[in-house]
Amino acid sequence: MPELPEVENVRRSLSQLVVGKTITHVGTDWEKILVGGQDLFDDALSGKTIKRIDRRGKYLLLRVEQQLTVVSHLRMEGKYQLVPSADTPKHRFVHVWFDFSDGSQLRYLDMRKFGRMQLCETGTVAQHVAGIAKMGPEPTAADFDAAAFYQTLKKHKKPIKSVILDQSVVAGVGNIYADETLWRAKINPEQPACTLLRQEAERLHDQIIAVLAESIALGGTSVHTFVDANGNPGGYQERLAVYGRAGQPCLVCQTPIVKIKVGQRGTHYCPHCQPLRKRKLS
Repeated sequence: MPELPEVENVRRSLSQLVVGKTITHVGTDWEKILVGGQDLFDDALSGKTIKRIDRRGKYLLLRVEQQLTVVSHLRMEGKYQLVPSADTPKHRFVHVWFDFSDGSQLRYLDMRKFGRMQLCETGTVAQHVAGIAKMGPEPTAADFDAAAFYQTLKKHKKPIKSVILDQSVVAGVGNIYADETLWRAKINPEQPACTLLRQEAERLHDQIIAVLAESIALGGTSVHTFVDANGNPGGYQERLAVYGRAGQPCLVCQTPIVKIKVGQRGTHYCPHCQPLRKRKLS
């Protein structure tokens, strides 16, 4: 699933391609992707111009004139692509398309058809999209408070990895970046969140901000099929220290990276650099 850095790079690339374009028609061959149906989208968006594209966590927010917002979640495999003409042959995974007045067409591709788009009045998105209503702070120095993060961790007995995957705790962290930030912070993914020391929580907080920012700058991580709206893959996969490296030596201590399951999620860590302790140190 695209995580925050990947969605941010889709936002940036898509903004360059479609902001200022006027929609003339919305089509689909898999109506379930469009919450409320094709007619709702076509009637509401035809004749409207895309003003900007924002992001909240892993959600794309396409802001359209007259205070309309298309909330788009890519889920596992969703991608956007702009083609110069509606006559361009469609890939079999194209399931939604937006025709523009200049003849070009924005296409949404989704092999698994898990992605969803929801139409809301701008300013009421959180009232209609539960995932956004409950979402925690963005992982930036301005929004993500270290002290508040530590207090939140003290309330959870679950493994720390499961907690930072909870989008109500911090927005946008998924499986890849959870593994990477925990390795950088030298914290075992199974460590109960409530047992973290303040300095450990602060270290993890800082690494969440740093790792996601680095990945955004490199275009995200392409370990599966991710590409941005221009078709460009990310580059952060070249920096992965533990994710996808089971059996390979740790970049710090040379101990083989181990893969386990935490909360049903494949999890990579270094048993030497990230030792598990059951109790909080006195």
